[in-house]
Amino acid sequence: SEDHPQYRFTNLMRALEMESSDIAPWHDLPPPSIQRNKLISLAFRPAPVTDAWMREGPKLGDLTKATTDITLIEAASPRSEALTIALRLRQAAQDGQTAALITPDRMLTRQVSAALDRWDILPDDSAGTPLQLTPPGRFLRHVAGLFTHRLSGEMLLTLLKHPLCHSAGGRGEHLRHTRDLELVLRRKGPPFPDTVSMSAHGRNSDAPEEWIDWICTCVCGQMVEGGKSLGEWVGILRQRAESLSRGSGSAANGGLWDRKAGQTALSVITLLEQEADHGGRMNAREFSDLLGSLLATEEVRDRDAPHAGIMIWGTLEARVQGADLVILGGLNEGSWPEPAPPDPWLNRQMRLAAGLLLPERRIGLSAHDFEQAICAPEVWLTRAKRSDDADSFASRWLNRLTGLLDGLTENRGPDALTAMRSRGVDWLNRAEIIDAATPADPAPRPSPKPPAAARPRQLSVTEIKRLIRDPYAVYAKHVLRLRPLDPLVQEPDALLRGIAIHEIMEALIKASKDDAAVLSHLGFLDLSRQKLLQHVPWPTARALWLARIERISRDFLESEIQRRATDEPLDFEVAGKSRLTNLDFTLTARADRIDRGEDGRLILIDYKSGNPPTRPQQSRFDKQLLLMAAMAEQGGFEGIEPEEVSKALFVGLAGKYVEVPAPLDTEPPGAVWADLHLLIAAYLDPGQGFTARRMLHKDSDIGDYDHLARFGEWDRSTLPTRQDLT
Repeated sequence: SEDHPQYRFTNLMRALEMESSDIAPWHDLPPPSIQRNKLISLAFRPAPVTDAWMREGPKLGDLTKATTDITLIEAASPRSEALTIALRLRQAAQDGQTAALITPDRMLTRQVSAALDRWDILPDDSAGTPLQLTPPGRFLRHVAGLFTHRLSGEMLLTLLKHPLCHSAGGRGEHLRHTRDLELVLRRKGPPFPDTVSMSAHGRNSDAPEEWIDWICTCVCGQMVEGGKSLGEWVGILRQRAESLSRGSGSAANGGLWDRKAGQTALSVITLLEQEADHGGRMNAREFSDLLGSLLATEEVRDRDAPHAGIMIWGTLEARVQGADLVILGGLNEGSWPEPAPPDPWLNRQMRLAAGLLLPERRIGLSAHDFEQAICAPEVWLTRAKRSDDADSFASRWLNRLTGLLDGLTENRGPDALTAMRSRGVDWLNRAEIIDAATPADPAPRPSPKPPAAARPRQLSVTEIKRLIRDPYAVYAKHVLRLRPLDPLVQEPDALLRGIAIHEIMEALIKASKDDAAVLSHLGFLDLSRQKLLQHVPWPTARALWLARIERISRDFLESEIQRRATDEPLDFEVAGKSRLTNLDFTLTARADRIDRGEDGRLILIDYKSGNPPTRPQQSRFDKQLLLMAAMAEQGGFEGIEPEEVSKALFVGLAGKYVEVPAPLDTEPPGAVWADLHLLIAAYLDPGQGFTARRMLHKDSDIGDYDHLARFGEWDRSTLPTRQDLT
């Protein structure tokens, strides 16, 4: 049948009216192992005649000799397989052997090439590198992406950091300004930079105006909504790519079209320009897909001088050349042999009747490639037992060979198979040692004791909770002065939702002082919609958050109208500051809202976009409102005269409207202020350590500085280790 490796030779002999005995060897050189050739030939007998294994198998002799130079690698993962192959190729390079990896699995070849890079070995890859994965290919795809998506901070920095960007000169200064821009984008946003935000960055930094203008012209606002002709798209792409490669203030050409990869990319662009008249109109997404498809069809070879003796071949290239060591990699079903492509129109019988090639032809060619390659002087057979997401199955060729060996006990077949696997395990162990981490003692639970002069002398009321629950976070922020950077890809998170909610509440209460009609369901939603549009650039997040506001609006407005019947709003976002004079310490705060009741006393209100703390939590840990009440009674808020606080409450605006009052009855402001004195005095003592994760609410809570404290190498049962830093 067509799936047999010798089927095509049989057809050729039949056409030439020849017998196998009529064919003479092409040369007098003996094969590396005649006994191994007989073993492989028997293993590949067609399925209907595998009973020949029982008759002819005993004639093969001692199979341990036939398989002496065969090593079987059965790795646990593709990564382990690739690293083991790379280790053997390195050994071959050191010994002066020629070695070739033969596999149809391009992912495996990339992993092997990456592993070889640690020893500065560049294999001679017959397939080359897809143009879309070379620096010019990636650069062109990034530029085309500007036309399809709204510019984000990630897209901007991806382009500015690309090695081909600003490559005509001044690359060092360009990278320095890019680093400063990244810090601004991570700390202050915006998530979608534009010409306005870039111009503002230019005014507030030392970045040259010319550099800012270059970014605004070449990168900002490039998204295109409508369609253009192919010629227009190619012209815009080439102009933008060359301008970005050239850089700001340079008349020289950048390195975009240099070297083999650049020349190949230029040929693709030139081809598009020549054929543009036949392209028709298309939108940005269609042009980007077209460009990506064309770049994917091109291969780039000879990026650098490859190693003369280390090769990577596809099965086609391996048919006409050989090496001292041949590694047959990726021997899993679905990879080798590759599955035949499905034909939605013709079944096998119809293809046969029409004289078309059958799918089995591919299987037969793959079997012939395997049979030819395994006859090399030294052979490795490798596979991974598990792919990225599921268990894998060994290739049918490998299964035939191992099955035959396992059944020929009289010929020591099982011993030969065990020896093949043993040699493979030895190399797998070597590869495992390479990446094995050096044993290290787990880090202790830190509790640093900085000198008194380095300890913080000012905290906000919200940081008092952190000082109680996770003192190490206060140490990292105020003593080490480390600030976490926001992720580059910004998301509509809880922090942004809280900011938007506070803006809505402040605008609503201020507007309602002059126009009571604002305190209506429609008025509240209209104002919320305006503020969300102003502060939240994600349409989906705006819709979801507006729906949450709509759910709580009626309960909130009912409570607000009742409150306004007796209380008068005094101010919003009020800054506060109070000193602990005897300790040389300052407590700061910002009150969301301060009202005055009909009895003249003050009322503090804090809005929470999440779940507000319970009364027990406020008594022990979250003392924000209690401390603010103490500050208000001391006159600590700007523009607010000292007055007794009658009420302080959290207003929860999450899934449902809730009010949680502060326990002023059991925790009077005077007592809370005295407790604060004791707490601050303790942490100003040089003998007091800032213990990591001292009393967190839940073990699953994640802190900004947990990685710095090496949390995970210790847990809450670990006693803290005091570290004297004086």
